[in-house]
Amino acid sequence: MTKRAYLLLACMAGLLAATAIDAQAQSLRVSPQMGSGLGPGARPADTQRSADYIVAVVNSEPITNNEVRTRLIRAEQQMAQQGAPMPPRDELARQVLERLIVEKAQLQLARDQGLKIEESVIDQAELNVARQNQVDVTELRRRMVLDGLQLSQFRGDLRNQLLLTRLREREVEPRVKVSDAEIDQFLRDQQGSTDLSAMEINLSQILVRVPEGASEADVNAAQAKAQSLAGRIRAGEDFGALARQFSDAPDRANGGVLGLRNAERYPPLFIEATQTLRTGGIAGPVRSGAGFHILKVIEKIQGGMPSVNITQSRARHILLRPGPQLSESSARERLADFKKRIGAGQADFAALARENSQDASAREGGDLGWANPGQFVPEFDDAMDKLSPGQISDPITSRFGVHLIQLIERRDTTLSQREQRDIARGLVREKKLDEAYLTWVQEVRGRAYVEFREPPQ
Repeated sequence: MTKRAYLLLACMAGLLAATAIDAQAQSLRVSPQMGSGLGPGARPADTQRSADYIVAVVNSEPITNNEVRTRLIRAEQQMAQQGAPMPPRDELARQVLERLIVEKAQLQLARDQGLKIEESVIDQAELNVARQNQVDVTELRRRMVLDGLQLSQFRGDLRNQLLLTRLREREVEPRVKVSDAEIDQFLRDQQGSTDLSAMEINLSQILVRVPEGASEADVNAAQAKAQSLAGRIRAGEDFGALARQFSDAPDRANGGVLGLRNAERYPPLFIEATQTLRTGGIAGPVRSGAGFHILKVIEKIQGGMPSVNITQSRARHILLRPGPQLSESSARERLADFKKRIGAGQADFAALARENSQDASAREGGDLGWANPGQFVPEFDDAMDKLSPGQISDPITSRFGVHLIQLIERRDTTLSQREQRDIARGLVREKKLDEAYLTWVQEVRGRAYVEFREPPQ
């Protein structure tokens, strides 16, 4: 298994489900402003009527109006944050209800098959959510309490998403096989492709929010703030640092990085603003219904394949995993001290990695070997890409812990035919998994008995 595949699988198993449940995964992230994802001052109780009622029954399990309303608010906030066009509320409510029906049917199937999620796995998922938001678990729980979100509800959401992931792995993955003929066809199709649907893009954003119903003065003030931030970025200030400090989007905790995804999964506004930019280019501010966005192009991959000629990086790192005995701030301080000692000639990076790093690379002095572009998680890749050979980063946090990175060297190389085919096989399999998943969802939905009661409000 490649490092990239390992990291992707670790992310899926350790946090939430993958692309098919992006909306639910986003709703579980807790930012300094947004708390549980319900927004400042919005408590779950605010979304409930004094008397709840059943809107649908899936087999024998009810779906209540309050469940639909809570999920609807999350969906509306997520779409606003991303600048996506907002459908009519009754149409969005129907979509949310249908998603809940499918989710209930899948969870019932998982229970019927005896699938379970251990408490230790949920503990790790909760820790990963905290790391994504640059806080420890204690602070994460404190923010949830302030926003009126019960810990049992939050952990229940984590349990359900992990259970759905495990069910899909059991039910869907065995259905997918990739033949050599399919790989050959994929490689032929990708040659010279300029189709937007075949392009993958990784963007970062800074959002300066404009509240609903804002006055003209408030809009002008937000625009001025966004223009000032864009000017500072173009003058050389670090985009990620400014995002963590000033962005109103929930992804601020990881420097505004939105992640590598198909171009069609980004709001059209983002694609239009960045389509002529190269890697590192800055767009904006651009206006959406949520406010003013500043965008940075981190990576573009045309046709789903990297170029045959690529630049590889060889780096080493020291990884510390925060836990009960080591807070994240302490881990960062410890790694910062390592950096000072190495810079002063008082310590050797490889020796410190062997003694302290908490991953399998420790025995190799932290050496991660030659890596292709995009092989590591975005936070790691972004920090590594800014380094010159021999240079050491400041401590950075990813979903796996806190890293100190040293770039050893770079080289230009040509992917071998076998490497190209390995990448193509993975991309074809990913596409077929998506298709198989949709077919499977329809089958599960078709087998479920669904009784509609009163429409959601």
